[in-house]
Amino acid sequence: MYAVIRSGGKQYRVSPGQTLRVEKLPIEAGEVVKFNEVLLISDGEQSQLGSPLLNHAVVTAQVLIHGRGKKIKIIKLKRRKHHLKHQGHRQHFTAIRITEINAQGSKREE
Repeated sequence: MYAVIRSGGKQYRVSPGQTLRVEKLPIEAGEVVKFNEVLLISDGEQSQLGSPLLNHAVVTAQVLIHGRGKKIKIIKLKRRKHHLKHQGHRQHFTAIRITEINAQGSKREE
């Protein structure tokens, strides 16, 4: 069984027991988070597709840790102008473990 959820402007294909990194969530480590923006649920034989969201579907996950990703180096160069600029960026993330996919969960809050 798997589902497609939306979090932080991105879509993720998740299944129970899977660990993944999403954009930083304002929830403490160890707490439970529910994703109400479920786009698709499939059990291999049948699929439920929302338009755009499934109304009563909920994906439950546990927050593991918060952290920062690997450093990305940005270099801007203007040729023949003696101009070079270095910049770096580390994106914040939240690591979560998917615990449950429920197609008939509580009503989605708008």
